[in-house]
Amino acid sequence: MEPIKSWRVGITGGIGTGKTTVCQLFEILGIPVYDADYWAKWLIGHDPTLKAGITALLGADAYLPDGSYNRPWVAQQVFSDPAQLQALNHLVHPAVEKHSAAWSQEMTEKGAPYTLKEAALMIESGNHRKMDLLILVTAPEELRIQRVIQRDGITPEQVRARINAQMPEAEKIPFAHFIIQNDGAHSLVKQVWEINQQILQKIFG
Repeated sequence: MEPIKSWRVGITGGIGTGKTTVCQLFEILGIPVYDADYWAKWLIGHDPTLKAGITALLGADAYLPDGSYNRPWVAQQVFSDPAQLQALNHLVHPAVEKHSAAWSQEMTEKGAPYTLKEAALMIESGNHRKMDLLILVTAPEELRIQRVIQRDGITPEQVRARINAQMPEAEKIPFAHFIIQNDGAHSLVKQVWEINQQILQKIFG
């Protein structure tokens, strides 16, 4: 018997745009959400193939004697060396994509009409090409800065540095099938509801 086609919808957006809040609204509508950041951390700690790859790339210090990931040490190595960071991402992103595809298939077989994969670097990593549709969450920069300051307790300058390190929002727009404006002026609930209806229409006709 052929496996049921699993419809995968990507959801992305820069830091502070409010992707998590949007995902929670989709979950209320019964759509399972795959948090790529959470699962990346889990796979780095638990997937033997990925662990072996990271150890081969960065050396034995990448993991502590108890087998747990030496995150602060790895961060020091890769954030000062763009080539190392890229090499690490080339290990992590495919592992997460493989895991999320299997998860999505499982959710579909359990009856989900489609699944969402939330990832900040979905377009940058090229994984948007593996999705059937892509949602982009946008927000004005000042609002994004306020949200991240409240969430992470860092300075406006630090938030701006993080925003500037990411792909500009304007460059992401051409990749998106749907855009959610999380600016406080447009109803998030209404936008999520309407996009969900449009996605269901595409799947079921």
